[in-house]
Amino acid sequence: MPKGLVVYDSKTGNTEKMAMAVSRGMKKRGLDTEVKRVENTSLTDLTDADAIVLGSPAYFSILSGNMKEFIDKSIALFPGKLKGKVGAAFASCDEACEMTLITLIAAMLWHEMIIVGRQSGGLGAISFGAPDDRCIAQCEAFGERIADITKAIAGK
Repeated sequence: MPKGLVVYDSKTGNTEKMAMAVSRGMKKRGLDTEVKRVENTSLTDLTDADAIVLGSPAYFSILSGNMKEFIDKSIALFPGKLKGKVGAAFASCDEACEMTLITLIAAMLWHEMIIVGRQSGGLGAISFGAPDDRCIAQCEAFGERIADITKAIAGK
């Protein structure tokens, strides 16, 4: 059975709320999904997952130091150990989340992962400040899309 992993960093709780919503959507579509804070995530967690979703707060339009450190460690899996896995990203910020999403997605592309964007367009889910009900619904729908594509790729 395919497995999903949502890895996030959160200082204020905003990104954590988004992580939980994305995970709910993935689980709703029947994808066994684990949610982990970045500091509690191992490289083995990445290799064991079929879908990897990364979420970070944006600081000055870039991802958090904890998430950057984790991505830097993933070089041990390069090349090829994450190839063909589904990847997706989300971010919370006051403004300018797009660069954070691009940075997360760029790392996944280097690992030759298959990137999933939002169905309505866009690189991933974004929250400006605390996620409201609309954002939470979009995160859940994004999780459903990630699960559907992961199951289709995994053939299950």
